[in-house]
Amino acid sequence: MSELINNSQKRRELLKHMILQLHKGEAPDMVRTRLVSLLKEIPYDEVVEVEQELIDEGLPAEEVLKFCDIHTMALDGIIDHSGAKQIPQGHPVDTFLMENRELLNVINNIELLFPQAIKLTDDQLVPYLMQMRAMFNSLMDVDKHYKRKEYLLFPYLESYGITGPPKVMWGKHDETRVLLKSAIASLASDVLPAIAALPEIIENTLLPAMKAISDMTLKEEEIMFPMTMDKLSDSDWYNIYTQTMEFGYCLYDPQIDWNPEGIDNEQLTSAPGLIQFPSGNFNLEELEIILNTMPIDVTFVDKDDKVRFFSMGEHRIFPRSRAIIGRDVRMCHPPSSVDVVEKILDDFKSGKESRAPFWINMHGTFIYIEYFALRDKAGNYMGTLEYSQDLTHLRALEGEQRLLSYSKND
Repeated sequence: MSELINNSQKRRELLKHMILQLHKGEAPDMVRTRLVSLLKEIPYDEVVEVEQELIDEGLPAEEVLKFCDIHTMALDGIIDHSGAKQIPQGHPVDTFLMENRELLNVINNIELLFPQAIKLTDDQLVPYLMQMRAMFNSLMDVDKHYKRKEYLLFPYLESYGITGPPKVMWGKHDETRVLLKSAIASLASDVLPAIAALPEIIENTLLPAMKAISDMTLKEEEIMFPMTMDKLSDSDWYNIYTQTMEFGYCLYDPQIDWNPEGIDNEQLTSAPGLIQFPSGNFNLEELEIILNTMPIDVTFVDKDDKVRFFSMGEHRIFPRSRAIIGRDVRMCHPPSSVDVVEKILDDFKSGKESRAPFWINMHGTFIYIEYFALRDKAGNYMGTLEYSQDLTHLRALEGEQRLLSYSKND
């Protein structure tokens, strides 16, 4: 064991010495070559420790940032992760990895377009630039990927005393953002570049942005993610998981929920004052405004047939009083229609039906009414949603409206 410790210490000392040599500008080409060779033999956790020690000892993070690029040259596929923890489907790291696959797919598709640049005719230039710009706009989605690391993942690493690597990686994020913005600007159709200039734009602007993204996927997968899987607990990760939707996903929409065993979901922290859904969140005031602004009337009846909620829009179709809250829904309808209500509820509860549409003409207006059965993921009946909408104006529309024209209708 002592021999392993000594070897580890010697490796770290040598690595630190070589990084400092590089910082001082001593034979940079020779030092770089030796660093690449050395890094292939050093476990990722030792590299992280050395980076942290150097920053703690006063080496500017910008200098460690330069070393980060050399490290990437040495990483590609050579680190042994056979002892690394397994990553469950739906776990935040699984999502990060799937996003990386999508980013690399976009990069591969962009690379397929590069050979066309020298064969374009004048009338093909604008469509080509639009296609390229659309792909680089997709790559800009990486900002959400980076922000989740910066604001959700990095704070946990820092709580475990790992402050250097996150600082270095955040710097690389910012470099990538600048490169991406420059790439998108170079493809702007309002200032058309000459066809002859495209190879230079590709070489000096587009490729660096793409390389920055692909290099970061390597840094994440070879160093950052294995390290975080070792350091963070399931409780840490679940806190990250529950707050992920505040930032959104990058080119990928997870289809599998992650529910680690032994985690008390009620005790986990989430953004204060927010009602969190799988697809986003609202605070209470925002949710109320949204429900009351939608051009439909909504009423919710729970699984026990009690009215629990109705929206209060400016122009309700059917009057509602808050006195009906908690009342049996059968008591909210005239006796002549109770049998229809009973039929809908019975069919919804039995699973025979899941929706019931109606439409009526009332005082010169065309009203559409529909009932939906609400079910949880296991298919259990949770209640009924009724919505009503005045479709008179929509049914009268003709032709098209493609230009902005604000409606004058009240």
